[in-house]
Amino acid sequence: MPQNVSAQPIEIEACYISAGHNFLGHHGKEPGQNLAIKCESVQCKAGQGLVGDRFFGYKSDYKGQITFLEREQIGVLEKELQLTDINPAKFRRNIITYGIDLNTLIGRTFALGALRFQGVEECRPCYWMDYAVAEGAEKFLRGKGGLRARILSDGALTQGSYE
Repeated sequence: MPQNVSAQPIEIEACYISAGHNFLGHHGKEPGQNLAIKCESVQCKAGQGLVGDRFFGYKSDYKGQITFLEREQIGVLEKELQLTDINPAKFRRNIITYGIDLNTLIGRTFALGALRFQGVEECRPCYWMDYAVAEGAEKFLRGKGGLRARILSDGALTQGSYE
């Protein structure tokens, strides 16, 4: 039975999809130019990913069908690196959350509204994070780079509050 993610409401601040890879497969080359597109909602397909996203149907049982990142970590990173107003799209995560420690969902089945997910592992930052966001972003985000999850049920995940 999936557990609610928190006794407190969880806010989905933003949803993103991107049709192509900017960094995966680009080692030693220039990054791609595929925009992460902000959406009010994303369509989740169990076992497949997000419709229209670069990882949709990527691999059977892929552990990164959807990725999450805490808005709070973006704020701390801005302070740490003395930056202002980092566009969350730069992190290339699908869902920006507020109000949940995503690391607590690793290894757990959880629900956001009627949708179910399986938290798999940290969405570890790589060296491209310094290129996409700012020098020092990769090191700062180690251990708090977000969550990779499998999608267990079909439906729309929208911006807003979930209890």
